[in-house]
Amino acid sequence: MSPTDIVREYTECWNRRDWERYRSLMHPQYSYTGGDGEEQRGPEAGLAVGQMFANAFPDGRIDIKNLRADGDFVTVESTGTGTHKGDLMGMAPTNKKVSIPVCHIMELRDGKIYREREYMDMAHMMTQLGLAKTPASAKAR
Repeated sequence: MSPTDIVREYTECWNRRDWERYRSLMHPQYSYTGGDGEEQRGPEAGLAVGQMFANAFPDGRIDIKNLRADGDFVTVESTGTGTHKGDLMGMAPTNKKVSIPVCHIMELRDGKIYREREYMDMAHMMTQLGLAKTPASAKAR
């Protein structure tokens, strides 16, 4: 499989909640870095992050908008959607729907996801969940 095929399969495994296959696509030295900048190492850590978001958003889905490969690096632009029905990093369910843009930079080695860096607008998500106020617009006035 090409790097983009692997990343598509990885995303679809999350959408299907096929945790065995999801885990199998992670390199033994996998690492995940989220919006907080904390690097978590190992496939089990990556699986835990994926399952945490799936539990928080049981109807959650990741829809890929654009994939770009440069050798063993794949940039993924996607939209994450779902209804907040479970614990999310210590936040009680709000039963509100979210739709947020997400960008992943994936590095592959040996045909598996070696490093995953995830960038998402957490303030936008918190606003949709009613947990933060809408920030001022960046539009020129």
